[in-house]
Amino acid sequence: MMTLTPEQRAALGLELATKKQEHGDLDAAITAMQMTGTADQMAIQRLKKKKLQLKDRIIQLEQILIPDIIA
Repeated sequence: MMTLTPEQRAALGLELATKKQEHGDLDAAITAMQMTGTADQMAIQRLKKKKLQLKDRIIQLEQILIPDIIA
């Protein structure tokens, strides 16, 4: 387990918040595109792939910031 400095924790916390916001924004954009019915399926697939990459990074950041505690 690595020890983080307060500055590192703050930077990772900021990145986590940013990634969560981007993830939510992409989710809203994908939903809006699908609701129109005329959306380009390739564009939707690209957004979904980006959303999945963001989710993977969010999980990584959460695991760094909130390590498993063995009780």
